[in-house]
Amino acid sequence: MTGDSENPNTDVQYHLEVGPDDVAETVLLPGNPDRLEKIVAHWDDHEIKAHHREYRTATGSYEGTPISVTSTGIGSPSAAIAVEELARVDCETFIRVGSCGAIQPEMAVGDLVITTGAVRQEGTSDEYVREDYPATADHEVVSALIAAADRLGYDYHTGITMSADSFYAGQGRPGFDGFEAAGSADLVDQLKAANVKNIEMEASAILTLANIYGLRAGAVCTVYANRDTGEFRTEGESRAAETATLATHLLAKMDAIKRETGADRWHAGLSLED
Repeated sequence: MTGDSENPNTDVQYHLEVGPDDVAETVLLPGNPDRLEKIVAHWDDHEIKAHHREYRTATGSYEGTPISVTSTGIGSPSAAIAVEELARVDCETFIRVGSCGAIQPEMAVGDLVITTGAVRQEGTSDEYVREDYPATADHEVVSALIAAADRLGYDYHTGITMSADSFYAGQGRPGFDGFEAAGSADLVDQLKAANVKNIEMEASAILTLANIYGLRAGAVCTVYANRDTGEFRTEGESRAAETATLATHLLAKMDAIKRETGADRWHAGLSLED
């Protein structure tokens, strides 16, 4: 037993350097710290709260709804640390905001992918729970993201995401000097046949941890590459950020309606219309 020896701080978290007063209940989770500025550009106001290692945090508001953002760096290990420490300071909802590679041919560069569940091809979540435990997105978060994308007029797709632990070999790309990992030549075709929509590197760990801890999580990514058609462009980066921001506001409205009606969970019988 290690007791409390791994984190000498009572409130301020070891890696993120944030405390309970620094963050809102809902946190957007981009990978790239530089993406934070593009996210807060959609807010009404914001304040930088911390910047330590790959973790950069800001808190502000959008249409009166408190909202935070914390960058996680690349990959599930650092994303899991962010979820762990944000949960410790009372955050309850997490929305991954990122970029991805699409697998299905009809998905265009610049489209959004809203994750409903994820293939856990990363190793981080395996250290928490057995390998057949599902990585599922919270249906309220999915509903809010769909409503937001629809209101903003952005093309989007919903479905299963695969989260990998590497950008190259783990996603079926050649490594240095043409190296090919075992099974990499067939990886994308197998995922495509199983109707998986996209590949990225953090969603399944975020979803798994949120489910274990009884929290809400989802993911929205902009398509940068289509692995079927060979297209690759960094286009539409702000669409995922804008969609997640509006979704946070819609989730707050959904939560208010649940309180008013006494509903435990959001469902189709409740309305978001003004």
